[in-house]
Amino acid sequence: MKRLVSILLLFCSLAFLSFAQSKAPLTETQKIEALIKAVEQLKDAKFYRNGDLHDAAAAAKHLRMKWEKAGSRVKTAIDFIEKIASKSSMSGEPYKIVYANGKSVLARQFFYEKLISLGK
Repeated sequence: MKRLVSILLLFCSLAFLSFAQSKAPLTETQKIEALIKAVEQLKDAKFYRNGDLHDAAAAAKHLRMKWEKAGSRVKTAIDFIEKIASKSSMSGEPYKIVYANGKSVLARQFFYEKLISLGK
């Protein structure tokens, strides 16, 4: 009986730890990576940048490259959205997400909505 109680307590402890870890807030790096993955997973959408449409994989690659080049200028997910993911640093033109149905949304809005869904 003591063994059964010990096993049950161990199981409950592990379940609690697993739950607690799953609810831990994301780091800023994890949030940024989640935002990039959100674009990368848009298989039927295009990323509008500097007058051209790019597929999801190319958009994610471009955002990662800009993030890497930005270095310490980007410390938070909000920095990422404002300094990297919202507009072209060359032309100043806003980025857009263009869905298969023709609807488009500014990338800035898309990323802020995703950030909110992550729990900021």
